[in-house]
Amino acid sequence: MTETTDALVLDLVEWVAREPRLYSEVIETWRTSCPRLTIWEDAVDRGYVARQPVAGLGVRVAITEGGKNFLREHGRAN
Repeated sequence: MTETTDALVLDLVEWVAREPRLYSEVIETWRTSCPRLTIWEDAVDRGYVARQPVAGLGVRVAITEGGKNFLREHGRAN
């Protein structure tokens, strides 16, 4: 993965860490038409964020322990 992609994954994880986001908000905000920029998929595949069903709201996205560790490793922990 390139440094640019790593930086974008870090930005996504940091953004989700601020507060759990609705899945629809995450996809809308982090949508890309470039098949080489798979930021959302990379964050999920690495275990940094996870989808969680919430009754009455749909699906939200929250940071995982792996995501918290990733932020700490890069000096972006809350």
